[in-house]
Amino acid sequence: MPDSELMPIGVFARRSGLTPSALRFYADSALLVPAAIDPVTGYRYYSAAQVAPATALRRLREMAMPLPGVEAVLAAGSDEASRLVDEHVAGVLREAAVARRAAAVVKASLAGVPALPIAVLKGPVLADAVEQVLTATVRERGMPVLAGVHVEVTREAVSLTATDRYRLSTRTLVPAEPPLRTWAGTVDGDELRTAAAAIRRGATVRMEAMPHGIRLRVAHLEDQYCRLLIEEEFPDHRQMLAALGEVTTRATVSKDLLLRALEEHPGDPIGLHVTDCSLSLLPTCDGDVEHRLPATGRGQALRIWFELTTLYPAVSTAIGPDVMLDLRGDAQPVTIRSADRGDLTTLAMPVKPDHST
Repeated sequence: MPDSELMPIGVFARRSGLTPSALRFYADSALLVPAAIDPVTGYRYYSAAQVAPATALRRLREMAMPLPGVEAVLAAGSDEASRLVDEHVAGVLREAAVARRAAAVVKASLAGVPALPIAVLKGPVLADAVEQVLTATVRERGMPVLAGVHVEVTREAVSLTATDRYRLSTRTLVPAEPPLRTWAGTVDGDELRTAAAAIRRGATVRMEAMPHGIRLRVAHLEDQYCRLLIEEEFPDHRQMLAALGEVTTRATVSKDLLLRALEEHPGDPIGLHVTDCSLSLLPTCDGDVEHRLPATGRGQALRIWFELTTLYPAVSTAIGPDVMLDLRGDAQPVTIRSADRGDLTTLAMPVKPDHST
């Protein structure tokens, strides 16, 4: 009989998350051999030490890793195993991107509707704008639209907008040619990020509307497709912008100096003290002093707090050497924009010192 500390296959299945039939399959594949098998009944028994590798095996299979890959990961040291996992995930993502592009082409052909030209933009400018607004996206269960970028084409401009409800980033671009028609839709942010790497290499990009997404065309390069997110409406960002109160405090500060101060600041949330001649980072504990940065401003002195993960991306994506902060009180969104170019605007929600929004 097996040792009393061994677990029968049913108990081991519950602890590892694998079904008894899967355990038998992996035993026959020599990936997870039972610690003991009763020679009379054929019952299989497992040890407590096998729970961790069994759990790892289950998770690797959930990642669609083939059996040879699973065997290699389980036999490798931690560094090599991590490399193999990363390599597999990268391959899955490449295959998924190829499948999505192919699906976009197939769906377009099934619809029988030709692509409609909507705008012509400079490739590097569009790529920069995509990367800037993508900092305000987030993947959240039940709200896929927050992972998208809202594209709006008017007769005068093309606007890109993204929001995660704590930040809102919008960039307005002047087309290389007058837009042929108006259009609006929310496209998948990850696919737009992938497309940006390609369109950066083109002098001009032709944006075309399709039934289920947009196509970005660059001469002598492969077309890029981005699917539409149609599960829900994009948040009404225009209403949010229109509802902003009057600016009570304004400060202009060096972007590099502010970023360096944020990187070196030991605390979170980040407290800012804005006056008419300086912008300071508030101390996080008794005995510390304010980290004062030279700034120009006007209006009321104000103390306001932000999560680092909200404030830092908003500042880092600003265009030019200086950023302008428009504040409306310690509980209202702050507008962060380039001091010399206002076509990129980011709103960041403050928090209370106890981290509550």
